[in-house]
Amino acid sequence: MPSNSTKILLLITLVGGMLVSVSSNSWLGAWMGLEINLMSFIPLMSNVKNMYNTEASLKYFIVQVLASATLLFMVVMKTLTEDLFSFEGNPYTPMIICTPLLLKSGAAPFHWWFPGVMEGLSWENCALLMTVQKAAPLMLMSYLIEINAFMLSIILMSTIVGSIGGLNQTSMRKILTYSSINHTGWMLIALTTSESLWMMYFMIYSTLALTVVSAIKLSGSSFINQTLMTNSEATLMKFMMFTSLLSLGGLPPFLGFLPKWIIIQAMVTNNMAPLAVVVVVTSLITLYYYLKISYSSFMILNMEPKWNLKSHKNKSTKNLWALVLSSISLTGMVACTIITNIN
Repeated sequence: MPSNSTKILLLITLVGGMLVSVSSNSWLGAWMGLEINLMSFIPLMSNVKNMYNTEASLKYFIVQVLASATLLFMVVMKTLTEDLFSFEGNPYTPMIICTPLLLKSGAAPFHWWFPGVMEGLSWENCALLMTVQKAAPLMLMSYLIEINAFMLSIILMSTIVGSIGGLNQTSMRKILTYSSINHTGWMLIALTTSESLWMMYFMIYSTLALTVVSAIKLSGSSFINQTLMTNSEATLMKFMMFTSLLSLGGLPPFLGFLPKWIIIQAMVTNNMAPLAVVVVVTSLITLYYYLKISYSSFMILNMEPKWNLKSHKNKSTKNLWALVLSSISLTGMVACTIITNIN
């Protein structure tokens, strides 16, 4: 793991690579931005003292290099065979260029690397992989995306795999991974509707993902059964973690329901009601496995261990950060509803 100064430098170049990629006016510039982003993220992931971190960084590197090489090859071939600036010649060109970008963002059926990489990362890197690392590929896809059989199948597979894949998981990292795959399907739907809708969904999803990760890291849990092992002193922390999880799942009246509500309205307006039914049902399945984690702790007569002496008193700064994010998650939907009704 790099030192703090190195970590800050790598985070700056990570965000810089993403900005280069999304603001570039050529595909070669976009590819270079993706490579800067990748080269900044690999040192953040690797840790010589932890074998799992090193393994995850190697897996991630191989997959991302495969996707980058494919993207570069496709762009160069298109330049040689067709026209550099337009995509009007071959109807299959956008689909071919979207495929490596889908692999980079971890959408189904290109998600096979995602759970294994997430399982070996620290919580901070998990948050980066679920949020920042998805931004550049999705933004580049917004230039090409259109409603066709290929994109509909990707959306359906992402939402279905993301919901069903998390049902039999006990690891919190894998549950968040499959939830992220499901949210990727929703973000692809938002991209087909409008970029502003995608931006709103992505910002809210990133906020909620950071909230959940900060609360889980604070509790020191990595598996479902460990979330129930916190004693009565940490009641506020348990409440923050479980309400944030439900918000990420899209349960009203939390903030996570707002972007899904708007996307459902947009789908119905655009005569995509059958797709709306499928994604709502899959979202309910993701909500089921979040409720499965939090239901027993929300009961009044829940069981708490007497022998767990883990203290959270000396983490006031982290407590405050998690509390602020959790309060945004709790009150955001109510505030947005009031503002909408006033206007």
